[in-house]
Amino acid sequence: VQLQASGGGLVQAGGSLRLSCAGSGHSFRHYSMGWFRQSPGKDREFVAYINPSGSTTSYADSVKGRFTISRAKTTVYLQMNSLQPEDTAVYYCAGQSSSTQFRTQYGWGYWGQGTQVTVSS
Repeated sequence: VQLQASGGGLVQAGGSLRLSCAGSGHSFRHYSMGWFRQSPGKDREFVAYINPSGSTTSYADSVKGRFTISRAKTTVYLQMNSLQPEDTAVYYCAGQSSSTQFRTQYGWGYWGQGTQVTVSS
């Protein structure tokens, strides 16, 4: 599976962005997908998870109610609303073949290249 993330950019506080992660490979639809983010000097942190069918999602407490993960065929999305400066980070999509909701970067075997999100105050 190869993953390609896109959709990052510069937005003012309170604004919205939608990130996309395009997956290639016939097994993509069987993979659980996640979004992580990393700020300078910080560890990569879990943001959101979605299972292969899209029936189960989970979120970090810091984004719950503002971010929504979804998937359609070969793409996974992260809709980000009410963005705040603390959401500034490089965002990565990740994939793994089990349904385990890994909330650390360990256990995720496939990663996209990252897309920068910058929220100005």
